[in-house]
Amino acid sequence: MAKQFDRIEDDHRALIEAQHVFFVGSAARDGRVNISPKGMDSLRVLGPNRIAWLNWTGSGNETAGHLRDINRMTLMWCSFTKRPVILRAYGTAKTLHERDDGWDDLIDLFPPTNSARQIYDVTVEMVQTSCGFAVPFMDYVGERDTLANWAEQRGRDGVRDYWVEKNQTTLDGLPTGVLGEPE
Repeated sequence: MAKQFDRIEDDHRALIEAQHVFFVGSAARDGRVNISPKGMDSLRVLGPNRIAWLNWTGSGNETAGHLRDINRMTLMWCSFTKRPVILRAYGTAKTLHERDDGWDDLIDLFPPTNSARQIYDVTVEMVQTSCGFAVPFMDYVGERDTLANWAEQRGRDGVRDYWVEKNQTTLDGLPTGVLGEPE
């Protein structure tokens, strides 16, 4: 049975920190709903109602565009090991780029990377747990190094060039703000 909480409890934090992957859900008023898997060492629980996650450069930039339209986000974790549980954190998020106030306060929480695109500073309004009885058992083998290697080979300027080519708009044409374009 699902249970709701108004904060991240210690037990929730332990579950979040034990997972190797999480999922981000966002949507604008119109268009496609986006659900994106995230991994690597890219998420920090900063308090009972605050999470920060580093968004590495990727093929799309849906979350940034969606948040510019409607500020809402859902994060989800599934336990693939012994404890059958799914945890969702519902809230809003502030998008930070390296040009923004607050970036320097958060970027040092994460390992250095040429791929850093945004940091999402999430205000958690509700946490929900539910059974994970249908989630399969899976073994964690390790992190993929493909994205880190790609960013290292391109260098920071090459990653920014990629933003120009691939990350300025969402699939539905919404601006993402990655290059500093006005709201």
